[in-house]
Amino acid sequence: MILFDFDGTIANSIMLALEVYNQIAPEYDCIQIDEKGHKVLASSRPQELLKKYGVSPRKLTSLILRIRKEMRHSISELKPIKGMKETLHHLYKEGYAMGIVTSNARKNVQLFLKNNGLEDYFQFIYSGKSMFGKDKVFKRLFRQKGLSAEEVIYVGDETRDIEACKKTGIPIIAVTWGMNNREILLTLEPEGLAERPDEIPGLVQQI
Repeated sequence: MILFDFDGTIANSIMLALEVYNQIAPEYDCIQIDEKGHKVLASSRPQELLKKYGVSPRKLTSLILRIRKEMRHSISELKPIKGMKETLHHLYKEGYAMGIVTSNARKNVQLFLKNNGLEDYFQFIYSGKSMFGKDKVFKRLFRQKGLSAEEVIYVGDETRDIEACKKTGIPIIAVTWGMNNREILLTLEPEGLAERPDEIPGLVQQI
């Protein structure tokens, strides 16, 4: 089974999430992210960024829930990453089972998939609120679905995805078109690195 992250991996939603964050940041006494900050985001780990922008652990959960809620108003405008629809179709035709594991709201993901004709490709959407406990999210998912780390490959765009996969023994294909850039992703030694969606099927076969 191939498990996919959603934001930044399948959906071209990073800029939307940042726009929402900037809109609500003053309410939470957090620092807004300017254009220069986008480059900082790409080359930094989330743990470093939270401190830099004034997001305490106490604020983090509230911010995530609020961003999820606000994103719903614009979800109909979101499109997949260029080439991702064709890649998902190819993997589906090859007989791979696929699921989505995300910190976004399940309703948001369902609406996105329906709007873009992708809903038939995925067996399930699993939503977890924890930003830094994705390894725990994986373990809960495995218990519910009767899966194990040996049966899955994860595809994600962030350093925290790689860290969670390392903790749980899941091989991961990191993608360079999402939140984090190629250089910082490689420092964590993912099993595969994709710079275009059409590279994913070949990397899956290699793993």
